[in-house]
Amino acid sequence: MSETTSQLGRASTSAWAPLRQPLFRALWIASVTSNIGTWMQNVGAAWLMTLLLTPSPTVVALVQAATSLPVFLVALPAGALADVVDRRRLILVTQGWMLLAAAGLGLLTILGVTTPLILLALTFALGLGAAMNGPAWQAIVAEVVPPAQLQEAVALNAAGFNLARAVGPALGGAIVAAAGPGPVFLLNAASFVGVMFVVSRWHRAARASRLPAEHVLGAIRVGMRYVLHTPALQAVLVRSGVFIVCGAALWALLPLLARDQLGLSAVGYGVLLGCLGAGAITGAVLLPRIKRRVSLDALVAGATVCFAGVTLALAYVRDVYLVGAMMAPCGVAWMALMSSFNTAAQTSVPAWVRARALALYLLVFQGGTAVGSLLWGAVAARVGIPAALVCAALGLIAGLAVFTRYRLAGGEALDLSPSLHWPEPHVVVEPRPEDGPVLVLVEYLIQAERSHDFADAMHALRGERLRDGAMRWGLFNDPAHPQRYVEAFLVASWVEHLRQHERVTSADRQAQEVARAFHVAGTPPTVSHLIHREW
Repeated sequence: MSETTSQLGRASTSAWAPLRQPLFRALWIASVTSNIGTWMQNVGAAWLMTLLLTPSPTVVALVQAATSLPVFLVALPAGALADVVDRRRLILVTQGWMLLAAAGLGLLTILGVTTPLILLALTFALGLGAAMNGPAWQAIVAEVVPPAQLQEAVALNAAGFNLARAVGPALGGAIVAAAGPGPVFLLNAASFVGVMFVVSRWHRAARASRLPAEHVLGAIRVGMRYVLHTPALQAVLVRSGVFIVCGAALWALLPLLARDQLGLSAVGYGVLLGCLGAGAITGAVLLPRIKRRVSLDALVAGATVCFAGVTLALAYVRDVYLVGAMMAPCGVAWMALMSSFNTAAQTSVPAWVRARALALYLLVFQGGTAVGSLLWGAVAARVGIPAALVCAALGLIAGLAVFTRYRLAGGEALDLSPSLHWPEPHVVVEPRPEDGPVLVLVEYLIQAERSHDFADAMHALRGERLRDGAMRWGLFNDPAHPQRYVEAFLVASWVEHLRQHERVTSADRQAQEVARAFHVAGTPPTVSHLIHREW
């Protein structure tokens, strides 16, 4: 066996490694089946609407709007809820909700009583269930595979989604043509049963905390504060948003390109999607080998250039076979980008806030897709499809400029597991959980000649305090005793400060140890807790 063949074999083995985990394998199969049902549902709903009302782009757009709108309405609450409650139970509830909505629409359609308003309402209900399900589903990936296999698991999930995207519309169109949209809706309802069965058999470890669960509104605020003070997560959101606004042009204009420029039917368009899906699966296989050789930033940059090159070529190429061949590397690039962004989002945050971070990532990504689709559709209507594709390709290349400021961190070097090293606060009278705000003071003695280095170390500590729940932070020096420094941070309530004790990670502990190394007293820094009182 040649060395190249051997290396490819090892890459392939690594790529499929998550599927050796029984739970992940069952979830992956159920997810692909359910996604196929979802794409079939989209075809059936759009077709039914054209039967109920006079066909027009606006009519079809109503169905798409009913599907997409819930993401913008509930993404943040869904992420907070997935971090607050048992994710397993939340997935079961949302899957059951979507099953009932799809089954109801199928039965009403078969009985011939579906109206445009009923179709839109139940389509909206399905979209609501999907939006509530998304952050929890994304967050459980890190729970069911070892950390070393996370990127491969994310890539396999993306490959499964693209596979469903290629198969679902074609299969749905064939069933609609043979039996009407009603059976399609019922098949989609049945596809949720498999997911519910697998999730119901998952014995998820109970949440280990003696503290009461966060309120959803408070959890949303904490999640947003975490993003504001986490540069690694900000980089993912900015980079994925910049990419998808221009990258959406290919997805939005490919149907028109296939019909108007290449003269293809719906079947031909499905074949193009199949070629792209095949490229995505190939990308999932090759990705582990590639990531061992290049950095995450280099991988994303190369994939962006490849995707931009295909987008540009589509503006000029009119040979169907050549376009189909170009879809394969486009799929590889798409897979590399999606798995890289998703993995970076997953690994840049600890478990307690993971679903909220992924909800923001999904909101940015899907919002960027919607904005980009509308933008490039409008540009194509004014200057034509080829010119719109050229502009989108140039926009993708121009977007590489953000790489210099927002660099992706794969997270492999960070240990974000809970350190649980903070001692219990010493109190004589136990405060009530809702008491607050709480002012926490930490006193240090620092040699004057090392004060600037100490301030730099404390600046790094500032981000950790604010990420984990502090509303304000400051470092103060006592002019009467120049060696005395006081770190002060304000937390909303006593229970929120106790949550800080649970949220501190091993990586945070290292930053704290660096700062405390400047403390010259023989005893640890003095910590005081002051609670606001109303008089």
